[in-house]
Amino acid sequence: MLDKRAQILLKTLIEHYISDGQPVGSRTLSVASGLDLSPASIRNIMSELEEHGFIASPHTSAGRVPTQRGYRLFVDSLLTVQPLQSQEIRQLKNELSSPDPQELINSTAELLSNLTHFAGLVMIPKRQSIAFRHLEFLPLSEKRILVIIVSTDGNVQNRIILADKPYNASELTQASNFFNQHYAGNTFDEVKQKLHEELKQMQSDMTRLMAAALEASSKTAENSKDGVVIAGERNLLNVQDLSSNVSSLRKLFEMFERRTSLMQLLDNSQRAAGVQIFIGGESGYLPLDECSMVTAPYEANGQTLGTLGVIGPTRMAYERVIPIVDITARLLSNALSNN
Repeated sequence: MLDKRAQILLKTLIEHYISDGQPVGSRTLSVASGLDLSPASIRNIMSELEEHGFIASPHTSAGRVPTQRGYRLFVDSLLTVQPLQSQEIRQLKNELSSPDPQELINSTAELLSNLTHFAGLVMIPKRQSIAFRHLEFLPLSEKRILVIIVSTDGNVQNRIILADKPYNASELTQASNFFNQHYAGNTFDEVKQKLHEELKQMQSDMTRLMAAALEASSKTAENSKDGVVIAGERNLLNVQDLSSNVSSLRKLFEMFERRTSLMQLLDNSQRAAGVQIFIGGESGYLPLDECSMVTAPYEANGQTLGTLGVIGPTRMAYERVIPIVDITARLLSNALSNN
């Protein structure tokens, strides 16, 4: 759509705007672009770029600023990425050297924030389904029952369920024995499937009791796996492009607090390979309309575990942020694989 001269002018304009945040005029472009063009020619090309929706003219200035569409073309086709220096990479490796996976996740979020001066976030890895070795039902009151679950890795979990009818100790012992005899060694997902297939063959009371135990265990797993570590949210208060709009900033921090939308966005991002960039409304989430989000999936031993990334203003130094996110994802993957 754009010839080489228009691309060079758009690239120069966006780089200048990212650098100082001021609308860029034709005189600045004439000097900075290196093109041997008359002021009239530059104005004509600027008009063409504006007509195509790549730049816009603020009411308060004769200069131009990039639009979301302009940023998208810039990061997809015109951006010159600045690779991290070997010294920076070594420093990152040293920071991500803990044998504790959770500490690695926390450190990664902090690193992303410190390196970019924006908000760093890391999706907590989803817990893998673990088979259980033993389960026991114990009565607490008429309808409240304690479920003790011992997994094959030795982990012990206690869950309280509220039954829809009273059970005596004998019935609970019978249910425990039946459960252990038929399902020990299976994951709870596998047990759910088998229960579904065998419902008609089992006593209805026992089925309801086991279903309640499975539901309690599943809810606990969901609560533990569906999370994201966020660091440096307050950095965004210092970003002029964001802090000037209190309403938008409030919505953004509300999203950080709830985290549900972030989790959905990160979950979708991990299905794609490599770095992804969401500019403004591309994310589909209103609080991010004035922000950009740069993400990359991370893995361990070839299996994708989650996504990490950075949230900042659309006027961010993409040439710097993209390699930071990319390298950090690779280093976190290596650290988790070596643990």
